[in-house]
Amino acid sequence: MAISTFMRKELKYMLSMSQYEALLTEIHKYMNPDKFCVGGKDYGIYNLYYDTPDDYLIRTSLEKPYYKEKIRLRSYYSPANPDSKVFLEIKKKVGGIVTKRRVTLTLAESDAYMLHRTKPVDLSKYLQKQIFSELDVFMNTYHDIKPKQYISYQRSAFFGKDDPDFRLTFDRQITERRYDLSLSLPSYGAQIIAPNQRLMEVKIAGAMPIWLAQAMADLKIYKISFSKYGTAYQRFIKNQLYEQRKTPIVRSSKIIQTKNLSRIYQKGSI
Repeated sequence: MAISTFMRKELKYMLSMSQYEALLTEIHKYMNPDKFCVGGKDYGIYNLYYDTPDDYLIRTSLEKPYYKEKIRLRSYYSPANPDSKVFLEIKKKVGGIVTKRRVTLTLAESDAYMLHRTKPVDLSKYLQKQIFSELDVFMNTYHDIKPKQYISYQRSAFFGKDDPDFRLTFDRQITERRYDLSLSLPSYGAQIIAPNQRLMEVKIAGAMPIWLAQAMADLKIYKISFSKYGTAYQRFIKNQLYEQRKTPIVRSSKIIQTKNLSRIYQKGSI
């Protein structure tokens, strides 16, 4: 069972196709493609986000707190089968620094843990036990955690030639749905960015390379605040508001509910 953990900054940018193609010219001078980008092609990432019944985790995230955390299940295959390798991850952000801890399971093992807290038999390594202890604390803190959001996308990734910890990723075809919440189903749903857009993430442990900062300045590429889960959730809230406003609201409780939904929708994503 493989374990992965890291700490880094993650900066996000939304690129047009012309910006993306121009930036690639510079990227190839200083970076190598990810080993999974076979023949220059991108690869799929398929995620299942868990949350409380009242969506506490994503609502808190949209408030832009100093500290936030989330839990998700990730696969690089779609559709996944019970024996497919998946990654159960806890991701935290503290003052702009992102940490991620994850364990590698089969889809069947992840279901057993999320539904019944049943852990795999082989937990002989200390780090395995430690991360599962963190998962237990998370599950005890946020009661009745369930799958709430599916998000998939196609990714191209690059690593620095001189610094393998420096990473750039480009995501397209970001797809979301809040139904059929299973990695054993294929990817389908609504698109949350335009076909000619690419979401770029700069993932660094230290300072940004000068060549990249200069290239982005020349191409007028600016940092944005963007969350795939947050954007998908805001779409959901917008649709709820639309449905509520089609019908006259009489009871005060419904008025309060609509005002609360409006506040959530107007929050910025992280």
